[in-house]
Amino acid sequence: MLLFHATGCIVLSITSKSIEILTIGAFQEVMLIAVIVLYRIIYPECSRLLINNLCMLLAIGFVILARLDQSKAVKQFIIAAVSLAVTLPIPYIVMKLKELRRYTYVFGAAGLIAISAVMVSGAVTNGSKLSWQVAGITFQPSEFVKLLYVIFLAGMFTEEDEETGRIVLKPSMPRLVAGLAAAFAHIVVLVLSKDLGSALIFFIVCLFMLYASVKAPIVLAGGVVAGAAGSVIGYKLFSHVRVRVTAWLDPFKVIEGQGYQITQSLFAIGTGGWFGMGLNMGSPNKIPVVDRDFIFAAISEEFGCIFGICLIFICMSTFLMIINMAMSVKDPYYRLIALGFAAYYAFQIFLAIGGTIKFIPMTGVTLPLVSYGGSSVLSTLVMLSVVQGIYLIHETDGKAVTYELRGGYAG
Repeated sequence: MLLFHATGCIVLSITSKSIEILTIGAFQEVMLIAVIVLYRIIYPECSRLLINNLCMLLAIGFVILARLDQSKAVKQFIIAAVSLAVTLPIPYIVMKLKELRRYTYVFGAAGLIAISAVMVSGAVTNGSKLSWQVAGITFQPSEFVKLLYVIFLAGMFTEEDEETGRIVLKPSMPRLVAGLAAAFAHIVVLVLSKDLGSALIFFIVCLFMLYASVKAPIVLAGGVVAGAAGSVIGYKLFSHVRVRVTAWLDPFKVIEGQGYQITQSLFAIGTGGWFGMGLNMGSPNKIPVVDRDFIFAAISEEFGCIFGICLIFICMSTFLMIINMAMSVKDPYYRLIALGFAAYYAFQIFLAIGGTIKFIPMTGVTLPLVSYGGSSVLSTLVMLSVVQGIYLIHETDGKAVTYELRGGYAG
């Protein structure tokens, strides 16, 4: 990881004749090393591989953003450094706040109010109300509401057993209906804001968590039907959805208009081949909004498809680690939170890369920790920090049980 990042910065510095890239690169190296070392010191029982994957994705993002736009690369580094510092205490906080479920309704209300406020007064980007601007800083609340949404649904899809006092899955019907109604309200608000990518993620996460709670196959069947119906309605209601579907079906037919972005992405990936054109040797800036929506195409063009496949493997590894950590947790509430985060992360990866390679219509979703975007970086780091905290609860509880069985509490 460190060798890849250092080599990339050196190549970019030489080819662009900029010493600033080396200076920023040195600070980035220090930051990556500090994150790995600090987590090992502060949280000895944390998932080290998850931290390594996190840092690798950040390193790839730093290099490709420095290639695309040096000023944005500097901003991304500052955002990542501040975000890592802010999220470092979160695993400890999660370990201490074991009564998080008490605030279920607070999380749900806060999230719904935030996205409703954006719907009313948010800034319009490409026809969608996505963000607020404060002192020149763009803030996208839906990125953070996704986290509150998962925690809220975990609270609604679990219930306290009256006899044992333990938290169990398969909640009562009134609680289940209330949770689904609130989830539907979130999705409707996002649709009205024309933030259809986030609405789709919210729907899939709700479906995944509901199935994990009730374990009924009919949930998946109903979800497929509802998703298909929603897609048709979205196609009929929103012109930009029809534009994206047209571009997806035959982008070369409309290459000078709606299909320009996706065709340039496909040209970039095809030109890169298996081993890439080489850093700073391609033309990724021909793709509109390449630093956000199509960064995977830029990576594939300059580093090659083999590197792109390895990037997907890193993302898959992160997803599988979150799933594994979730299944090792005994508390159903925290397990459901981790599973919800896993679904959110995996589906966002699927939308980001699937749209870039024309597997699905483009949704405008960023690639977590790699694409440019402060809200996305911070929300992803918060999510992974919460997962680490949940994992540490399991590790701490497991050690306590082992100690007790060995007679550690006999005295």
